[in-house]
Amino acid sequence: MRDAGPWHQAWRRLRRRRSAMLALAVVAVFVALALLAPWLSPQDPIATSWSAIRKPPSAAHWFGTDEIGRDVLSRVVWGSRASLLAGLVSVSIALLLGVPLGLLAGLLGGGVDAFISRLTDAFLACPFLILAIALAAFLGPSLSNAMVAIGISATPIFVRLTRAQVLNVKVEAYVEAARALGNPPWRIAWRHVLPNATAPLIVQATLAVAGAVIAEASLSFLGLGQQPPAPSWGSMLNAAKNYIDQAPWMAVWPGLAIFGLVLSFNLLGDGLRDALDPRQR
Repeated sequence: MRDAGPWHQAWRRLRRRRSAMLALAVVAVFVALALLAPWLSPQDPIATSWSAIRKPPSAAHWFGTDEIGRDVLSRVVWGSRASLLAGLVSVSIALLLGVPLGLLAGLLGGGVDAFISRLTDAFLACPFLILAIALAAFLGPSLSNAMVAIGISATPIFVRLTRAQVLNVKVEAYVEAARALGNPPWRIAWRHVLPNATAPLIVQATLAVAGAVIAEASLSFLGLGQQPPAPSWGSMLNAAKNYIDQAPWMAVWPGLAIFGLVLSFNLLGDGLRDALDPRQR
C-alpha cells in the first residue's frame, strides 16, 4: 500500500489532538461570523437608539446595548471582520517581506547576510507592540495603516526564522546534489530549500495571527486602528471602560471574543507544531 504524503500524515496527527481541533472549530466559527456578518447580525451595528442606552442583555438585545444604544451583539459580529482581516493581512505582509529577506540572507551569506541580520536585530530590539504603535501613529489612524504597521513590526520574526531554516536546509545532501547537477540558485531556493522550510513558517504564522489580533485591538483601543463608528473589539473596550460599573456587558463580550480567538489561534499553532514535527512521524 502506498505511504501517505507528509502533509496527509501531519493532518492525521493534528486530528488526534483534541485541543487543536477544538481551536480549529472555534476559528472556523469566527471566520463564518466575519464572512456572514450581514446576514447573521441581528441589527445594524452603527444604528443608535436613545431609548435603549446601556440596556442589559434581553430578548431584544442578547448582549445588551452600548452607551448610545447600539446593539452589542451586532457590533461583536461585525468586529470579527476587523480583527480577522487585521490578523490575516498583517501576517501576509510579514510573510511577503520576511521570507524573501530571510531566504536571501541564508543563501547568499557574507555581506548581504550581515546587513539583513543587523537590520533585523535593530527592529527586534524594539518591542513588537511599541513598534506597531509608533508606526501606526506615524502612518495615521485607520485599519489599513494599522495592518501595515503590524505587518512591518512582525516581519523581523519571519526574517530570522526563515534564515535559520535556510541555513539548516542548504547543507543537506539533496541540496548539494541539486547544485552539483547545475541547477541555478533560484531553482534550488524555490524547489528545494523553501519547501523544506515551510513547516516552521506555517506554525509561526498561526501564532503571529494571534499576536496581530491583540495588536489590532490595542491600536483600536488607543484610537489608531478601526475608526468609529465602524465596529472593532478594541474600540468597543475603549468605550466600555467608562461604564464598567454601570454596564459591564459592554466590556465582557468583546473581551471574551478577543480571548476566544487569540486562545484558539495559539492552541492551533501548538497543535500544528506537534503535527509538523518530523520527530512525531
